[in-house]
Amino acid sequence: MSNNPYDTHSGHRRLDGLISWHADWTGLRVAVLGLGVTGFAAADTLAELGADVLVVAGNAPDDRARLLGVIGAGLVQADLSEVPAELAAHRPELLVVSPGFHPDHPLLLWAAAAGIPVWGDIELAWRLRDKVGAPAEWILVTGTNGKTTTVQLTATILAAAGHRVAPCGNIGVPVLDAVRDPLGWDVLVVELSSYQLHHLPRTGPGALVPWASVCLNIADDHLDWHGSAAAYREAKATVYANTKIACVYNKDDEATRTMVEDAEVREGARAIGFGLGVPGPSDLGVVDGILCDRAFLEERFDTAIELTTVPELRARGLGAAHLVADILAASALARSFDVDAPIIHDVLETFQLDEHRIEIVADAAGIRWIDDSKATNPHAADASLAAFDSVVWLVGGLLKGVDIDHLVSTHVPRLRGAVIIGVDRDALRAAFLRHAPGLPVFEIDAADTGQVMPNAVAAAAGIAESGDVVLLAPAAASMDQFSDYAARGRLFAEAVHDYLGGEADGETAPGSNA
Repeated sequence: MSNNPYDTHSGHRRLDGLISWHADWTGLRVAVLGLGVTGFAAADTLAELGADVLVVAGNAPDDRARLLGVIGAGLVQADLSEVPAELAAHRPELLVVSPGFHPDHPLLLWAAAAGIPVWGDIELAWRLRDKVGAPAEWILVTGTNGKTTTVQLTATILAAAGHRVAPCGNIGVPVLDAVRDPLGWDVLVVELSSYQLHHLPRTGPGALVPWASVCLNIADDHLDWHGSAAAYREAKATVYANTKIACVYNKDDEATRTMVEDAEVREGARAIGFGLGVPGPSDLGVVDGILCDRAFLEERFDTAIELTTVPELRARGLGAAHLVADILAASALARSFDVDAPIIHDVLETFQLDEHRIEIVADAAGIRWIDDSKATNPHAADASLAAFDSVVWLVGGLLKGVDIDHLVSTHVPRLRGAVIIGVDRDALRAAFLRHAPGLPVFEIDAADTGQVMPNAVAAAAGIAESGDVVLLAPAAASMDQFSDYAARGRLFAEAVHDYLGGEADGETAPGSNA
């Protein structure tokens, strides 16, 4: 007889059968790690199912903590560097982990040693997707950059085609909230972070079977979380597992092609490439400034379908190369769902980028001030910098263990100057000294978060000349000095307007949200 208090063998058997909302979840002892948006959605869902839920969190926002009592879930708020006694006493049969917990977190190591299964919120949502009838199809989107834009555009196109569609996941709306919508959906477009993909199984009862999937691009990011570039890429590759219809990949990023080649997919699934060059017979691409589909038409060996043109996109503020790539990817996902090309063209005539994504804040004295605070890693900043010819660059924050040297060396020729913010300044300072010793570089060493952007804007204004762009593309996370990238961008915009006063002409680029 086993001495394991968790009785993992019988517990696993029960979990294997929990693949429906209508299964018997009653009394299942579950610990939910974290009480952010994702953690609360998991606790709320499991409590509704009748599970015995204990939330374990280092920090518990007051409003969510109060609601836990209402829904019948317990809460332990404690230092999570060791296993709280209340968690051990709960004897969980399952842990549902929020994305912020590193794989080597003490509680996850404890769960592994005890044989307690660990799910993410995405696996839980997949198992429960039949709550309101026939489950929606899932379209999965991941990548180092461009995920949110691609998800939003794909969902907008599908909605314009008459489908009930919900953009959800890492975009901000928990998938668990989407699957519990009483009216149901035809399709969910799910943004997945590498954290969420890390916890997804590729086989077994909890494995996703998406309609279509895409990894937009791969560059080193979140290495502090995953531990290595190989582990990060392996997590991203999970997006393609079991895909039914279309594995969409980036022809200009060999790693994504390799992921598709190595993926175990459903019979009949096609590999669909996208890129900025001339498309092959199973690709979407660009020919003489025309975005074309040569994948989703019977005559694809002899002809192509026009989706839109680069000049049209440029007029909408969508002409940067990385945005064109995102548009091609979103179009491929929508076309896999049988959306007609004219609908894509019509949507692109009105589609707007989200805030803090190459958003023009002001234009004064021939200088454009642009907020791309969403560029939270070098890959995103690289795409942003490449869109402009002469730049005063606001850069810095939490570098998350990635190397900044190559980014700096690549873009030195286009830099008028640089302003370094954030706590990880040493690597940036060294890179500028190594590759551009004569470049004007200012460091902002403000202890008060409220002074970071006013000081940075003033420094940038002292460098910029007519025809320049002052670009906030930090290539780093924001949590060292700001609550998130949106707060960083908002404070930048406020500082720009305060500095310029009445000088700005108030005009913004077509398609911007300023």
